Amino acid sequence: MNEKKRVVFIVNPISGTHGKEAILKMVREKIDPEKYEFEICRTQYAGHAELLARQAVQEHVDVVVAIGGDGTINEVGRALVHTDTAMGIIPCGSGNGLARHLHIPMDTSGALQVINEGHCHLIDYGLIDKHPFFCTCGVGFDAFVSLKFANSGKRGLLTYLENTLHESLTYSPETYEIENSTGTVKYKAFLIACANASQYGNNAYIAPQASLTDGMMDITILEPFTVLDVPSLSFQLFNRTIDQNSRIKTMKDKKITIRRQSEGVFHYDGDPVMGGATLEVEMVPAGLKIVAPEKKTMVTSDSSLNILQHFMEFFEGKPIATLSEKHRQLLKLNRNLLRRLAKRP
Repeated sequence: MNEKKRVVFIVNPISGTHGKEAILKMVREKIDPEKYEFEICRTQYAGHAELLARQAVQEHVDVVVAIGGDGTINEVGRALVHTDTAMGIIPCGSGNGLARHLHIPMDTSGALQVINEGHCHLIDYGLIDKHPFFCTCGVGFDAFVSLKFANSGKRGLLTYLENTLHESLTYSPETYEIENSTGTVKYKAFLIACANASQYGNNAYIAPQASLTDGMMDITILEPFTVLDVPSLSFQLFNRTIDQNSRIKTMKDKKITIRRQSEGVFHYDGDPVMGGATLEVEMVPAGLKIVAPEKKTMVTSDSSLNILQHFMEFFEGKPIATLSEKHRQLLKLNRNLLRRLAKRP
């Protein structure tokens, strides 16, 4: 008879927008007792998940399951790289970008079924300024919004959208140099995203062609755009076609250097941090064991419609006199786009 495997569930009580007791109750009910012995650990402060995961590695635990969002997953993952301990995920954060890329179900019961099946895969991870990331990292507007989101005191998709919409039409693009394996190029850019996985979260595909197992990062550069470009960019972001937009430039590489005019914020897996004017970004192939579905099935989503509906709800509630001319233009364009989306078969 095979010896049972040991599993440690690490839960972040404050990730996402919902409490975790119902999830923990389901863990106790659904985890396969024939396969696993398990324990549950609750994080008490930022960085605690990493310490708990490192302790699990020292104790030769077979699987550490992160219950939380991409921030919790990052903490757990960086403790498990280049070890024999695999990471599992029960997604319950605001975006769940890595879980969605891996086709891990968003419902707890489905995610636990994936853990019970126990299929392990090796995936790549990245480093930006020596900070590990598993999903995406970057500079520019997405890092700026991550900082705003972190300081907002509220969680959830709507809070993220509000911060994005407030800032998107007044944010000033910066000039960057990117040194890659073929030379150096200069861009004036709204953002530069370096992706291991294909999306930020919430099915927002910033790098639709990205793979977790090719040893490469997909770099997406969004050049300056006008208010007239926003509806098509929004639509393509959620329809996995943003790389076809004329405002987008893409490249693949194992390592790049980003140079900007001054120090500032960057993000890794949505967590903002201050860094220098020069940032090194590189991929580390096959560095993390992860529990994920054996067969990947494409999940369709109406996120493109939902994101615009959230946009409309946010601005429709504001007196029209308080909106800038750019916001009024964007409101009109998105009304028209929503009508077309709603008529899709």
